[in-house]
Amino acid sequence: MSQDLFNVQVWEQAWKEDARAHGNLMKQAGIDPTHSFDHKAESFNAEVFSEGGRQRAERIIGWLEGQGVNFDGLSVLDVGAASGGFSVPFAERGAEVTAVEPNTLLAGLLEANTSRVSPGKAEIELVREAFENIDLSDKGWEQAFDLVFVSMCPAVYDWESVKRVLSCASQYCYISFAAGARQHSLLNEVLPLLTGKETKVESSDMAYLLHLLYLNDYAYESIVTKEMKSTELTVDVAIEEVLELLNHHRLAAGGSTRQIVTDYVRAAYPEGTVAVQQGGRFGKVLIRLRDQNMYSRV
Repeated sequence: MSQDLFNVQVWEQAWKEDARAHGNLMKQAGIDPTHSFDHKAESFNAEVFSEGGRQRAERIIGWLEGQGVNFDGLSVLDVGAASGGFSVPFAERGAEVTAVEPNTLLAGLLEANTSRVSPGKAEIELVREAFENIDLSDKGWEQAFDLVFVSMCPAVYDWESVKRVLSCASQYCYISFAAGARQHSLLNEVLPLLTGKETKVESSDMAYLLHLLYLNDYAYESIVTKEMKSTELTVDVAIEEVLELLNHHRLAAGGSTRQIVTDYVRAAYPEGTVAVQQGGRFGKVLIRLRDQNMYSRV
C-alpha cells in the first residue's frame, strides 16, 4: 500500500482510468462539454450575475487576494470562462484577462457582460475555442500568464490536462473541482429507488489533484468548503432536472426510470413545487510557481 501511495505513475493512471472521475462520467453519459450548457446558458448567466452569484465569486477572489494575488496589472488566463463570472471582476480589479470559452451561447453572453467593466480598464480578450484544442506554442501561451484560473472546467480531467494548464502559468495557477459527489436533495431521494442503495462518495478529482501536486513537489494552498443553495422548482421542472442528472450516474432517463421518477415526485410533492437543496463540497487549490514561500502580509 505505501509503495502505491507514493507512486506517481499509479496515481496518474488511476485518475485516467477511474470510471467515477468527472471527465469519464461525462464521456460515459455521452455529454459534449462544449454544448452541455446550451439549454441553460441564459439561466446560468442570470445566476452568476445575481447578488448571490457575485458574492460567491467575491469570496473566491478574496481568498486568492488573501494568499497574495494582486490582480492590478496581472495577466490572467481564464479557462472555461463561461459568461464571465470571474473574468469581469478580474478585469474590474485591473487585470489583463484572456477568457477562453468554446460554447457559442456562453461566449456571446460573456461578450455582452464586458460592458459591466468600468471604462478605462483593459478589455477582456475572448478566445472562442476549447482549451484542449488550442496549440499553446502557436498562441505563445507557454508561461505567458501570471495567473491561470480554471474554475470547475471540464478542460481539466486528468494529470496530463493539469500539466497543460500549468504550462501556461508563470506565477500562479488556480484550479477548483467538486470535492466528492454533488449533492441534490431530490436526486438523493430518487437514486435509492432506482439502484437499491444509498449514495456514497466513490471518487474525487480533487483528491487525485492534491495528491499528485504533492507527489510532484509543487507548493500550494488548498481549501475545501461546503456550499449549498436552495431552489424552488415546479414538479415538472424538478422531474426533468433529476432525469438529466441521472446521466452522470449511468442511468438511462427513459422508459421505466422516467416513470419511477415521475410517480415518486408527483406523490411526494402533491402541492406542485419542490424545494431542492443542492451543492456539495468544493475544493480550491492555488499553486505557487515562482515565489513558493508561505505568503506574509508583512
